[in-house]
Amino acid sequence: MPEEKRLALAIWLLRVALAGVFFYAAIASFIDPDSWIGYFPQFMKALVPQNILLAIFSIYELMLGGALLYQRTSRLAALAAALTLVGIVAPNLVLLDIVFRDLALALAAGSLFILSRHQK
Repeated sequence: MPEEKRLALAIWLLRVALAGVFFYAAIASFIDPDSWIGYFPQFMKALVPQNILLAIFSIYELMLGGALLYQRTSRLAALAAALTLVGIVAPNLVLLDIVFRDLALALAAGSLFILSRHQK
């Protein structure tokens, strides 16, 4: 397989994998909000009612997943995904046994951002 096609396949796999993560989290948070609200920093939960905060974030995740799948927006979406995942990990370092996966996903999103630079 030519190098260009392998790169395109790798980028596509990263886009699908990351979109799947955001779609799953969004849908799961609508189904079982109590399992997801705890990852928000306390100051955010104090500013906005928890059910509204989680709903807004879940809609954002659905939109981000869609943007990752849409090739024209996937590079910017990869950057947003990386920043979002770092934003989840940073205030939850005490839960590192759980959120360490989000750190790996943030690096994957960063990789997608870098790799997508030359893709048309």
